[in-house]
Amino acid sequence: MIVINARFLTQEMRGVQRFAEQICLQLKTLRDDLVFVAPNDICLHESAERLQVRRIGRHRGHLWEQVDLPLWLARNGSPPLVSLCNTAPLIYGNQIATHHDITYIRHPESYSRTFAAMYRTLTPLLLGRVKALVTGSEFSRSEISAHYGYPASKISIVPSAVDERFRPFCVDTSTRTTAPYLLAVSSPSTHKNFARMVAAFLRIEGHDEVELRIIGDSNRVFACTLHDVDGSRRILNLGRLPDEELVEAYQGAAAFVFPSLYEGFGIPPLEAQACGCPVIAARAASIPEVLGDSALYFDPLKVADITLAMERILSDEALRLDLRRRGKDNVARYCWHSSARQLSRLIDKVFIGERETDETGTASVSLSQPKH
Repeated sequence: MIVINARFLTQEMRGVQRFAEQICLQLKTLRDDLVFVAPNDICLHESAERLQVRRIGRHRGHLWEQVDLPLWLARNGSPPLVSLCNTAPLIYGNQIATHHDITYIRHPESYSRTFAAMYRTLTPLLLGRVKALVTGSEFSRSEISAHYGYPASKISIVPSAVDERFRPFCVDTSTRTTAPYLLAVSSPSTHKNFARMVAAFLRIEGHDEVELRIIGDSNRVFACTLHDVDGSRRILNLGRLPDEELVEAYQGAAAFVFPSLYEGFGIPPLEAQACGCPVIAARAASIPEVLGDSALYFDPLKVADITLAMERILSDEALRLDLRRRGKDNVARYCWHSSARQLSRLIDKVFIGERETDETGTASVSLSQPKH
């Protein structure tokens, strides 16, 4: 059996958890040798049911992952383990782990001191134990390898994709305001660069009717760095929205703004493109790798350059139409099922040794019954 660390099912849904959830749901369609295990405090119940998760141990959080999970694995013959959410049991060597980026190194100001210090301390220990590492982009592979001296040959790229719910659809215009708006979706941590985005928006000329709508909230691991909106009534903080409302927000926006200074991948601009929304984005980190020629880029460190991009996308209808077309083509490059097949092949290579699989990547082995 292959054990999947499903602790992510106990966590608030963000980009990292979305990756783990969607990869696991697709992996389950590809393989019949998987056992998903998690603590008892699951909050993503629908996904847990679909994955037929086994609840093990008596602790929660890191204590479960570092104590209960390794003990359970030892009682069950130390089977292969796959951890998909940045953390993993440090004392367990027979595993593939995932590390999405090193933002805590490049932008520690975005996190609490405790969180950043924990990752700086524990990540080298984890890398010294695991058999292989997964990350989401060539950029992140290079960053992790360069900073930690970890062999790039042991890092496999498994990209994220977009949930099938993020698709263009007809919005009931009778229930929407008529004001055009730019949209941004993210937590307000410092490296997301919202302060410069807000400053740039307030400098736009000739578009006084346009709003800037910001979706997302802070998380307790982030430092308290809320963006300053200078009391502008044209800047709306909408908080977190359910996916259905988020899709509608993407669909109705004149453009999506992604000003981040550092991303290991970055799902929000792909969500926007899947919903038919043109994207303007920072030329930084993995963003050009993920978006290719499907976005209008700006220098994220120059407020004037961000303003120029905003004004251009608002004024040029032909550009918006072209970016919608390019965005649709770009999103088509990413697929959760394809990413799961890549991970499935890696599992075979690392744990089973290049055994025969069919052309879809499907693997089938007999299951032993795990002990509780």
